[in-house]
Amino acid sequence: MERKIRENIFFKSTPREWDVYFDMALTMLETVMHNNAAGRHTVMIVPVGPTDQYPIFARLVNQLGVSLKNVHFFNMDEYMITPTKCIEEDHPMSFRHRMNTEFYSRVSPALVMPESQRHFPTPGQETAYDDLISSLGGVDLCLGGLGINGHLAFNEAAEEDDPISAEAFGNLGTRVLPISRETRTINAYGYQRGDLRGMPEWCITIGMKQILASRAIYVALNRPWQHGIVKHALFGKVQPQVPASLLQNHPAVTFCAIDAVADGLFETVS
Repeated sequence: MERKIRENIFFKSTPREWDVYFDMALTMLETVMHNNAAGRHTVMIVPVGPTDQYPIFARLVNQLGVSLKNVHFFNMDEYMITPTKCIEEDHPMSFRHRMNTEFYSRVSPALVMPESQRHFPTPGQETAYDDLISSLGGVDLCLGGLGINGHLAFNEAAEEDDPISAEAFGNLGTRVLPISRETRTINAYGYQRGDLRGMPEWCITIGMKQILASRAIYVALNRPWQHGIVKHALFGKVQPQVPASLLQNHPAVTFCAIDAVADGLFETVS
C-alpha cells in the first residue's frame, strides 16, 4: 500500500518486515548514487535501531561497486553509562560496536568511507557535532525509527506539564539527557530480553534541530506496537509531547511500515 497523507508526507507499507529494511537500504543507495553522479558528497544521519538495513546496503554497495568515499555518516545517538561517559565501544549495546559489525566491516575496503567520515556524538563536543553537519552543507537524508513515546533519535518526549513549545523543542541541538522509563522498558524488551535493570539510563542524542533541517527524512516502522504512536505523530496535535508530530511541518517525509502497523491506521482518522 502506498498513500500520500499530505503533500509533504508519503506513507507506504509492506507485509514483510524484511521489505522495510530493503526499502530503507535502497533509499540510502539511491541517495548516494545520485550525489556521486553529480559529483557531490552525501551526508546522512543514521540510526542503530533499526539496523537490519545495513547488511543489505553493504551487499548492494559491494555488488554494484558504489563508492562511499564521499559519504559522511552521522550516528543519531549513543548510550551513556553516566552523564559524562559513553558506554564502552566493545560493549554489545554500543552503537559504535553495532555500526562496525553490521555495516562498516561488511563493506569492501575499496568502497567504504574512511573512519574520519564515520561520526558519533561525543559528550563535551555537542556543539562541534552540530557545527560539522552545518559545515558540510547540511543533511541529505535522515533515517530512523520511532520510539514508543514518539521520540526521534533519543529526543525524548516532553512531560505533559512541560511548558516548552513545539518551536523551542524543534530547535534543540545535540545534547546529553536521561532516557525515559518508557524507552528503557521497550528497548529492554526488544534488545535485552527484558533486562530493564541492565539498560543504560543516559544517552547522547543528535538534536531535533538537525533532524528537522535534513532535506529528506525516512522513518522505518518495523514493530507492531508503533501503530499506537504513529497515529498521534501523523494525525495529532504538533507538540513536544509527541516529538515525531513535528514532522508534520517538514517538507519531505517518508514512512515505511509493516502491515501490522498500517492496518486500521487510516480508519482512525475522522
